[in-house]
Amino acid sequence: MENETEKIPILKFTGKNIDRTEDVVVKEAPLTIILSNQELVTSLCSPTKLKYLAVGFLFSEGLLKSKDNIRNIMVDDLHGVVRVETEGDKELARDFLSKRLITSGCGKGASFYSAADVQTQVKVESQIEISPTEVLALMHEFQNRSQVYRATGGVHSAALCDTKEIIVFNEDIGRHNAMDKIFGECILNNIIIDDHIVLTSGRISSEILLKVAKRNVPIIISKSAPTNLGVRLANDLGITLIGFVRGKRMNVYAHSWRISADEE
Repeated sequence: MENETEKIPILKFTGKNIDRTEDVVVKEAPLTIILSNQELVTSLCSPTKLKYLAVGFLFSEGLLKSKDNIRNIMVDDLHGVVRVETEGDKELARDFLSKRLITSGCGKGASFYSAADVQTQVKVESQIEISPTEVLALMHEFQNRSQVYRATGGVHSAALCDTKEIIVFNEDIGRHNAMDKIFGECILNNIIIDDHIVLTSGRISSEILLKVAKRNVPIIISKSAPTNLGVRLANDLGITLIGFVRGKRMNVYAHSWRISADEE
């Protein structure tokens, strides 16, 4: 946790008492992603697992199609740069790069998301089911997993899991970054993503929903709320969307047929 947090001196007010003490805050740093010698984006992030973040971002944005396309990955932790070289490096089309979007994420993350991405996205057909008890148990484990959040309250978390346990867990100051980190880790380590479930601590907006759709994820679960476009996309793309999972309650916004009855 040392690479992700920093202690700073503060004045703490508690009622009429004033104390000089220390607080733990999360670290924030810029990351520049370079693909095939072209600088794509500089994004604010937590300065850990930068390789996973860069690869997850490139796959989420459709800039990489297969792990086999990657020839080399160079990470410069000191300067916050990840350079990805691909087989048969070629220049990206200018009209593609021009469609960058400032997302609704923390830290104003960048995306190359467009309306065409939605129109061409294949519907998720997975028949996986999950019970309410399993949803609540996964969220309980998820919320207890993050030491950085408990220490600072300043990060989002994301995880890939099956119906029984968390398989991959990552966190970042940005909810988009946390999602890209889990996908990047899965891609580079050959962890199967299809027919699995994504957990997130953040809001499920349209660009988050599209990220999971591109990886053929059938169920997304959050302790937070979805947006109207997030719900609309979930319905259109065949994804079960579950939000406000807190305590013993939850809301199912799309494709509730994947929610199975609890066993007696």
